[in-house]
Amino acid sequence: MIKTIDIRVAPEDVDNSDVHAAMAKEQLFIADDVPVVVKVLKRSIDARNRNVVYQIRVNVYINEIPAEEKKGQPSVKKIASDQHAVIVGAGPAGLFAALELIKLNIKPIVVERGKNVRDRRRDLAAINKAHIVNPESNYCFGEGGAGTFSDGKLYTRSNKRGDVNQVLETLVQFGASEDILLDAHPHIGTNKLPVIIQAMREYIISCGGEVLFDAKLTDIIVENNAVKAVQINNEKIIETGNVILATGHSARDIFKLLHQRGIAIEAKPFALGVRIEHPQILIDQVQYHCDERNDFLPPASYSLVHQTSIKPVYSFCMCPGGIIAPCATEQNQVVTNGWSPSKRNNPYANSGIVVALEVADFDNKQYGALSGMYYQQAIEEKAHLLGGGTQAAPAQRMSDFIYNKVSSTLPETSYTPGITSVDLKEVLPPMIAKSLQEGLKEFGKKMKGYLTNDAVLHAVESRTSSPVRIPRDKETFEHIQVKGLYPCAEGAGYAGGIMSAAIDGQKCAEAISKKIQVK
Repeated sequence: MIKTIDIRVAPEDVDNSDVHAAMAKEQLFIADDVPVVVKVLKRSIDARNRNVVYQIRVNVYINEIPAEEKKGQPSVKKIASDQHAVIVGAGPAGLFAALELIKLNIKPIVVERGKNVRDRRRDLAAINKAHIVNPESNYCFGEGGAGTFSDGKLYTRSNKRGDVNQVLETLVQFGASEDILLDAHPHIGTNKLPVIIQAMREYIISCGGEVLFDAKLTDIIVENNAVKAVQINNEKIIETGNVILATGHSARDIFKLLHQRGIAIEAKPFALGVRIEHPQILIDQVQYHCDERNDFLPPASYSLVHQTSIKPVYSFCMCPGGIIAPCATEQNQVVTNGWSPSKRNNPYANSGIVVALEVADFDNKQYGALSGMYYQQAIEEKAHLLGGGTQAAPAQRMSDFIYNKVSSTLPETSYTPGITSVDLKEVLPPMIAKSLQEGLKEFGKKMKGYLTNDAVLHAVESRTSSPVRIPRDKETFEHIQVKGLYPCAEGAGYAGGIMSAAIDGQKCAEAISKKIQVK
């Protein structure tokens, strides 16, 4: 017999199977001499009261032994058909699309403008240490996409997108910890993701797929409103009738290419603001109601939102025990993002604090569908100029920003390229600056101690999502105008993170399979 129940345990007992079994027996009125096995299904932290506990959902096996589950890599499945599809981009959408195509007996040809995870590290070091941005290989572009070196959060708010557990299980098969199957807000960590991504790539190739690096999409050949081929690096032509466009939210050259070719795109809302950094100990004290965090609890996180008198302001991509990273894709930009290693053991907590923008806020007749993209770009370039013309980020202490005071000194920061004291109202448009000032005041009321001059704002957090949507048919997933073109995931405006991007990649692959079968 199997029963599913919820139990609440102290942090030090979160992994104690004996305590779990005892609590299960007590709750289900099971005699002490009856053998039970307790299997954890999900767990989350409840920090609403001073006594912080873990809420755990478990299966209780009564007089029964649960079957063993295999977590190893899937067996190699050689592609037996001559059908193929080109996938542009080796981020989570592209990789999961490739894995799904293999299941469907269709050869994936993945073309990635950036480098593999190993070689990509050199370019990240160049950004951090020498302030040199490689426009093809950086925190946004390269094997694994933006998530590989900018955190690896695996949380999505809705199961309506697809089978979230199946994506998590796939990640475990390729080397992720089984903890991601249990945690309410799973996280792999930037230090561990590269090995998992490489294992995926090697599996794709072993099954007969192709993965090409330093392979930038430079044109899409369309005849009679249907894809016929793609051009790589301005010379190589790959003939294909099916292209999954999974290029990510920062591939501005792709947005321009589509616009120039008359392939329909449209401006979409996005958010823009700053990345704020606090001492992690302060966030722990606020969230766990303590002077010092229990060693059995992870570094605390937070989620905040406020509807100001101007615009909504909210926290985005919060990274406990994390690091702020330089994520520009061009030399004359400054862009910030955040990430955490698997242990989340750095002394700082950072989060995007951003303002939600509607198309009307940045609509420009000169740029049309690209208005949001150029709006982002202009602010990033101003941040670069005011930061000193390097990858140093314009920065201001939190209270100083709220009360219109340029910071005379700045605290230590995890942002390796460095920070420069600037009045951030010179970087940010007035609507955004005023919304942030009002929102941060309210956040200080919601989290006592959050509003402090020990926190520092780094500008600019601008790549929260794509400023462009590439419209597609809801049923076929094909572009509304060009058959065989499958706009996919974040870059096309249909996803917001690793999980939703992976699921969208799978759905595009399934759509291609259905079309092929119909033919």
